[in-house]
Amino acid sequence: MLWNIPNILTVARLLAAPGVPLSYVLMPSPLADVVALSLFIGASLTDFLDGYIARRWNQTSNFGRMLDPIADKVMVGIALLMLVTLSASNLMWVWVWQDVLIMAAAVLILFREIFVSGLREFLGADAGKLQVTRLAKWKTTVQMVAIATLMGGHMLQYYFAGATFGMENDYVRAIVVGEVQDDSNAKLFYDGFRWLTYGGLGLISLAAVLTLVTGFDYFRKSLPYLKEER
Repeated sequence: MLWNIPNILTVARLLAAPGVPLSYVLMPSPLADVVALSLFIGASLTDFLDGYIARRWNQTSNFGRMLDPIADKVMVGIALLMLVTLSASNLMWVWVWQDVLIMAAAVLILFREIFVSGLREFLGADAGKLQVTRLAKWKTTVQMVAIATLMGGHMLQYYFAGATFGMENDYVRAIVVGEVQDDSNAKLFYDGFRWLTYGGLGLISLAAVLTLVTGFDYFRKSLPYLKEER
């Protein structure tokens, strides 16, 4: 195992992934939201940096090629599970279609990742034929941006609304569902929350579509290796 800068960044991303949900276990909101979002954004940036440095300084390695996609999947998967947990807690109070969409997109993304990983494991030595495509790399980027945006919306809901405006959780929920519209602070919060949330919903929907497209592409390429021998 070669300990160069790209590999150190990849390992750091892998280790940072559990810190996102652990922030909510070990810290109270709003501090947990700030720490979790900071960890996720920092870890996402290493995904770009490790590949750039590896190519720029010719520091590619088998260890890095093996661990980099694993670190991406672990980070995205754990963050999605955290978002699903937060969405499920919201649905306990009021049925909101945004939370249902987040949960549906998360299920599709996780299904595809497990399915493709299973394909690679089954193919064994032939798994190298399923090379990571450019579209798959864009898929990962869109997933990371979508998750960070949705986390930012959640932070705005519980950080700025609670700490800055002194709003109670019940009042925040009333704003989110549009029951409160005549409060200037509420309008400011709702506008920011709406743009972040709708932007994140659009991106997570796009990520789900790209996930299905790339998953089907990998399945199509694997079909010749799945035929029964006669």
